[in-house]
Amino acid sequence: MVPITLTVNGVKHALEVEPRWLLADVLRDELHLTGTHLGCEQGVCGACTVLLDGRPARSCLTLAVTASGCEITTVEGLAKDGVLHPVQEAFWQEHALQCGFCTPGFLMTAAHFLENNPNPTRSAIREALSGNLCRCTGYQHIVNAVERAATIIREGDSHAISQD
Repeated sequence: MVPITLTVNGVKHALEVEPRWLLADVLRDELHLTGTHLGCEQGVCGACTVLLDGRPARSCLTLAVTASGCEITTVEGLAKDGVLHPVQEAFWQEHALQCGFCTPGFLMTAAHFLENNPNPTRSAIREALSGNLCRCTGYQHIVNAVERAATIIREGDSHAISQD
């Protein structure tokens, strides 16, 4: 076992992990943050996407030991103080999910994308999401949701949905 420290959603965790353990498994099994989903376990589907030091990373390909000392944001960390993140709000408003399995990865990818591109074209949105796969929705609603989230962020819309 190897000692590591992970800061996940602003909370510091000291853990002992086997060097072969994946970040996704540590998040789900050790920290009980089950919003990060494991789909293909080959880095192709994007369901396991988290932000690692602010950048999207496939947690199914990242060894937990390599994330030691890093800041990690999971889908559980998007909402703040009981208020949905604009991307979460827009996905809900635009019906951009069906089974929801891929949704955490899309949310994390979109949140990062919009931080760096607050006024994206639909083409840029499609390109940014191209590494995430969905087997249910057909993508149109997902692109609409990211477009709406960009508008919410740009306009500072105060109509955020409370989780309480």
